[in-house]
Amino acid sequence: MAYTNKLHVIYGDGTLGVAGEGFQYIFSYEKGGLESLKLKGKEWLYRVPTPTFWRATTDNDRGSGFNIKSAQWLSADVFQKCVGIDLTVDDHHFGQLPLAPETNQFSNNEYADEVMIAYTFETLTVPATQVTVSYTVTADGKIKLSVHYAGHADLPELPVMGMRFVMPTAATGFIYEGLSGEIYPDRMAGATHGTYTVKGLPVAKYLVPQENGMHMATDWLTITRAATQNNADPDRAPFSLKVAKDDQPFNFSCLPYTAEELESATHLEELPLERRTVLVVAGAVRGVGGIDSWGADVEEQYHIPADKDIDFSFVLEPAE
Repeated sequence: MAYTNKLHVIYGDGTLGVAGEGFQYIFSYEKGGLESLKLKGKEWLYRVPTPTFWRATTDNDRGSGFNIKSAQWLSADVFQKCVGIDLTVDDHHFGQLPLAPETNQFSNNEYADEVMIAYTFETLTVPATQVTVSYTVTADGKIKLSVHYAGHADLPELPVMGMRFVMPTAATGFIYEGLSGEIYPDRMAGATHGTYTVKGLPVAKYLVPQENGMHMATDWLTITRAATQNNADPDRAPFSLKVAKDDQPFNFSCLPYTAEELESATHLEELPLERRTVLVVAGAVRGVGGIDSWGADVEEQYHIPADKDIDFSFVLEPAE
């Protein structure tokens, strides 16, 4: 389909609005990211998406002491520090963000073909490093996310490097094209490429809740929900969001819990009721091991060294 429309750009006092046919996005300067993602009137965000560095530890992680060695990535995952925002609208790069009262120069009739806004985060680690998350919006409603982690020596190995999206309600299920089943870098042998349908948001029933649900080498993913938090919305028809690969396949997990919620529970009954959808799109995933649970580490090729740069990208788009 050929698109001839443009993006409607709204310069708010502390936000940037970007809208088009069937979509409205709000980027917050204060909160450090995409604050609202509405498709056909349905909100897809409960929290601003953030870089994620932690996956719930496994029996093997704890046995090898990985959870102790890399513990500071847990605090970096929970607390985020945005240190810079860079905005470009078409060919115009803003040296400073357009804040009040400068926003008075703009009308309600500002349009563009493309908007790019990049947020730079400083990790709460010692030493600190930076992660840049860039959103590029085009007139068809697609958002390309590009993530750059700047490698830094003297930091412990990472459990994961990705982006976390928390959605307002639990998904009814998801469909994806990629490898079959729950897959990790050191568990890919025997997986079959295909299109798979998953009902609900299944959580592996380990005796002690831990990391689960990762899918590797994915071409696309469609998440469907049937409920919103808007009591005034009379439309109860299911609605969907698509995540598509950019130049390379992506990895993802789609669960009802954050890594911290899984980490905090010592038994399944301690997990809260399912009420959200937690999507992690990962550019790098540590292996889960399994040689034994009493001290053997993950094999070397399945580690994520902190001193190496990590770059990945993917696309959010309205589902057809």
